[in-house]
Amino acid sequence: MQIFSKIIVASSVFLFASLQTQTVSAQNNSVKMTNPLLQKSKLQYQAPLFDLIKDEHYKPAFDYGLKIHDQEIDKIANNPAKPTFQNTVLALELSGVDLNRAARIFGNLAISNTNPTLQAIEAEYAPIFSAHSDKMLLNSKLYKRIKALDLKTLKGEDKRLTEYYLQQFELAGANLSPADKEKMKKINGELASLGTQFNSKLLTARKNGAVIFDDVKDLDGLSSDEIAAAKTKATEAGQDGKYLIPLLNTTQQPLLASLKNRATRERLFKAAWYRAEKGDDGDTRATLEKTAKLRLQKAKLMGKKSFAEWKLQDQMAKTPAPAMDLLAKIAAPAVAQAKVEAKEIQDLIDAQKGGFKLEPWDWDFYSEQVRKAKYDLDQSQIKPYFELTTVLEKGVFFAAKQMYGITFKERNDLPVYHPDVKVYEVFDQDGKSISIYYLDFYTRDNKKGGAWMDNFVNQTHYLKQKPVIVNVYNFSKPADGKPSLISSDDVKTMFHEFGHTLHGLFANQQYVSISGTSVPRDFVEFPSQINEHAALDPTVLKSYAVHYQTKQPIPQELVDKIKKAETFNKGYEVTEILAASTVDMAWHTVENEADFKPTLEFEKAALQKYGLLVSEVPPRYHSPYFQHIWGGDGYSAGYYAYTWSKTLDYNVYDWMMANGGMTKANCDRFRKYILSVGNSVDLNKAFKEFIGHDMQIEPYLKNTGLTGKQ
Repeated sequence: MQIFSKIIVASSVFLFASLQTQTVSAQNNSVKMTNPLLQKSKLQYQAPLFDLIKDEHYKPAFDYGLKIHDQEIDKIANNPAKPTFQNTVLALELSGVDLNRAARIFGNLAISNTNPTLQAIEAEYAPIFSAHSDKMLLNSKLYKRIKALDLKTLKGEDKRLTEYYLQQFELAGANLSPADKEKMKKINGELASLGTQFNSKLLTARKNGAVIFDDVKDLDGLSSDEIAAAKTKATEAGQDGKYLIPLLNTTQQPLLASLKNRATRERLFKAAWYRAEKGDDGDTRATLEKTAKLRLQKAKLMGKKSFAEWKLQDQMAKTPAPAMDLLAKIAAPAVAQAKVEAKEIQDLIDAQKGGFKLEPWDWDFYSEQVRKAKYDLDQSQIKPYFELTTVLEKGVFFAAKQMYGITFKERNDLPVYHPDVKVYEVFDQDGKSISIYYLDFYTRDNKKGGAWMDNFVNQTHYLKQKPVIVNVYNFSKPADGKPSLISSDDVKTMFHEFGHTLHGLFANQQYVSISGTSVPRDFVEFPSQINEHAALDPTVLKSYAVHYQTKQPIPQELVDKIKKAETFNKGYEVTEILAASTVDMAWHTVENEADFKPTLEFEKAALQKYGLLVSEVPPRYHSPYFQHIWGGDGYSAGYYAYTWSKTLDYNVYDWMMANGGMTKANCDRFRKYILSVGNSVDLNKAFKEFIGHDMQIEPYLKNTGLTGKQ
């Protein structure tokens, strides 16, 4: 009787569990069938279904994706079969498809077109995603299966992918004791929340920091279009009849070069500099200080002296020492040149009987005058030749065709996430379609500052996926009916970001994790910086630099002036980026928590220590709004990467110039050795194979004019 009763009970439990499973399964299927984030898009190359995706789809997609991925990971970890590449590494690589799709789309929109709902979701799920990642990367069973594979039996990308996963698991702490793994999970969760908190506060600081002017006279020096745009911005902000200048995420603001009123310049500069240290809801200092301390705790837990020592293990530099050595070798000549430039500006101010000492808010305004005096070059003369769409299609695209043979066709049939977004299809030199490409040009209050490239869909031969790429910018939107005229710096930014796009377009890997731009931070900027040089190629420049009114090409005389002035102000430009890089490395090379100081005090001490505390030349990013290193962009202990990559760039550019220039043959070689290899090979070796030697510092100094040689 008792035995029979147990069977009945057991059967009832089994039946209940079975019904429950069926119910959950039905619910899951319902979510999957009705949620566009959980469906493989039937649009070309799985382009996102932006016309169907709503804010309310993200949370259910995340919950479903997390659950399915957990099941997949458990199945791999607990597989009773002997570990093989296929049943372990490849299975891991192919897991989480639904979660990755939803997270990738969300991640892009959360920084390019956010809103309170998306911000709340980001804050809620940042620690959840962190915990999910930890659950996988700290899974002992999974790690042991990967560790058990014999690398000698693997070849090519199979071997590289295995090495990649092994390194990722070990960087995450797979070797830690169970107790330390729990500590790591807690730290990672807190860091994820702090990153989201920093971004949210900074967005608030940026919005609140916008400067309102009552009198148009305060904006003397701006063009009529810039004034009209400022008036429109003010109206949109509920300040009708006034003028609003929004802040970009950098220290210096573009309009400082044009504003004649010194008090206006000072007000705009200080609004930018102090935006995130006002003691209000946009103050980021407490958040970043907690972040720095937690990162050090994380490194110590991993047996490293500093966060930078832990972070740089999978970079080209490998350790902080080579990175800091490169910065130090460039810093001394850069600061010396910046002081020469400062004296030239001060002499001009004195000659004009200005009666004041040069300050950061004066630099851009007067350096333009020095440029005009030295090179007879006025930026206002240049801007009419740079109309945004013309620069894109007859400059960036034209250069891509000249260098790599690729072509573009605008697509108006694919949905977009904002009316300003444009879409193109990209075709390779053999005429075959290779990508869908989105562009989002204009600044918005709900968009992160800066410019970037990302993928909505990653390239992978294994899954037969072609890349779907987006470039995002923050150019000022012109008033209705007015042309979108951009600066020479903006032109360079467009060519730069498209260099990242080329890196993504030419991806040629089996697996997503090592495809395209999934490379070390100190390598990823290298292809984009090479592409900047195309902007001043004579044939390319002649194609796109056309006056928006007269339709006449830019005069050769003006072109000659532009090229002659290429190294102008380099002392300033290099010093400001070195200062930011050094501030980043200073925060992340601290070895004892007691050595941390309040944000402003710490930053000043770091700049002073490395000879970069130059009053007239502030760092490109001040710690409180240094989003690259505090907001989860991945550049923590890595902002030096821009200088490292630029050094690689100048090495290769000099090689190209010595071998005929940026010819199709040289660019095809660059595509073969650099743009198409992703992270499937040793990148230090790939660089050396392309150029014939290791990276050297001399080309950087020569091309920036910091050696006095041109």
